[in-house]
Amino acid sequence: MLKTLLIRNYALIEEISVEFSSGLTIITGETGAGKSILIDALGLLLGDRASSEMVRTGTDKAVVEGLFDIRTNQRVQELLRASENDPSDELIVRRELNAKGQSRCFLNDSPVSVGVLKEIGDALVDLHGQHEHQSLLRPETHIDFLDDFGGYQKEIAAYREQYRALADLSAKKKELQEQEQQLKAKKSLYEFQIKEIDAVNPQSGEEDALESELRILENTEKLSELTNGIHQLLYEAESSVRDNLVKARKMVEQLSEIDGAFTESVNEARSAEVIVEELAKQVQHYASRIEFNPERLEAIRERLGALSLLKKKYGGTIDLLIEFRQRIGEEFKFAENFEGEIAKLEKQIEALRKECGTSASVITAKRKETSKRLEKAILTALADLGIPKAVFTTSIHQRTADASAHVMAVRIGNQLIEAGPSGTDHVEFFISTNVGEDPKPLVKVASGGEVSRIMLALKGALAQSDKTPLLIFDEIDTGVSGRIGQAVGLSLKKLAAHHQVISITHLPQIAGLADTHFAVEKSEANKKTSTRLRKLTTDERIREVAKLMSGSEVTDAGLKSAKELMGMK
Repeated sequence: MLKTLLIRNYALIEEISVEFSSGLTIITGETGAGKSILIDALGLLLGDRASSEMVRTGTDKAVVEGLFDIRTNQRVQELLRASENDPSDELIVRRELNAKGQSRCFLNDSPVSVGVLKEIGDALVDLHGQHEHQSLLRPETHIDFLDDFGGYQKEIAAYREQYRALADLSAKKKELQEQEQQLKAKKSLYEFQIKEIDAVNPQSGEEDALESELRILENTEKLSELTNGIHQLLYEAESSVRDNLVKARKMVEQLSEIDGAFTESVNEARSAEVIVEELAKQVQHYASRIEFNPERLEAIRERLGALSLLKKKYGGTIDLLIEFRQRIGEEFKFAENFEGEIAKLEKQIEALRKECGTSASVITAKRKETSKRLEKAILTALADLGIPKAVFTTSIHQRTADASAHVMAVRIGNQLIEAGPSGTDHVEFFISTNVGEDPKPLVKVASGGEVSRIMLALKGALAQSDKTPLLIFDEIDTGVSGRIGQAVGLSLKKLAAHHQVISITHLPQIAGLADTHFAVEKSEANKKTSTRLRKLTTDERIREVAKLMSGSEVTDAGLKSAKELMGMK
């Protein structure tokens, strides 16, 4: 719902700031007062093409800003999330245009592209007239209108789950097929790398152990010299450490016999002797095992060299090298079994195609049944709106798919049928408003008031299912008057029970049904022309309707007739 609208320095508008209400809002005004400018400004806000000519003469920038209540508009909330904007209860949409024709778009003060603005705008407003925001004039939306009218959303939701699974598998198959040549080219390389790595067969942690063993083998002479020297010093040399400790221990024993304070020291001296003897035995044993082994030394050097070469080629560490070997091994195995993997995927895809085809066929049957009810409702509405000889049909057709083409398809019977997230059907509305003419696509029908009445009939039939909260009708009364005008007004009033409706009109029969009434007025000051939008009081509404009935000269009889038309006493 549109809550407020601000237009500044746009064409003849210096500044308009207005609050809107729910229900039916009517806008009237003299020809040339600027009603079309108001609609153009709304179009700019919704993503229409911008032009520097729209900027008011003598100003640098035009601004159009709307505040929308979007609490119940799930489509807008989804679009906000998709465009990385935070969902909120209210949405400020702003478009700025400078004198050079450059424009900027904002959602809640965050800059966005015109494309995002247009997408959001299409979900906020349906603008009927000479504008691009007529959702029913875009064939791609017809299937959604038909489905909403039919109310079989559970079936569509179930189908979409199957379709998503089919799409995922199809994407995986396509990705594999795109990798086929690359895999074949890499297969021989992987085979060479695997053989090279497996020839060495690196093991986690072995490098540290080899380097430790290498240090020992490279230093056997030094190790022998040191261990023998230690043994001599501790045990075999004259006046060895052990001999001196024995002498010292005996002296401590003599001291302890004189003074008991040295009793504990005797034990400590004995412990020192034991430690020295154990150390002497350890180095002697180690020295006896020292052996210079040039063959083993060379083998270790060669092994470390081979590991070093592999690390340089395939990984910075042994663990990374082992990880690389595992990865290319899996890819090599996959490359060898590529045809089998593709065949496996194709079997799964074919099973899902049949499931999706069955679900899609159920939806197609429901669409065909729903289309008959929709056609009847719209023809009845068109007759009430002064188009009694109309023909309205719904085209529902499918397209066969080429098995060799990369298109999403499901299987129905023996045929492959193109499919999308909503099923296999292509839906488009066709209409003829004149006797003897074949129905043509809705997008090609006549412009002006007739197309607006067609839209009104469609919107009336789809009122409860159409999710666009604000509907704006421009030129809906072109070429109608009297009884038909009254019917148009009543249709708008009925539509306003489900939507916020804004209509620009010249007909008193429509204006008299307003919940809120605005007048577009043009004035001149300081040699400049300005357009403004003013909310009318009850008395002003009566006078405005009387003017629409009888012209600028308003009489008491005209006011009385206006009150009667508006249902007032």
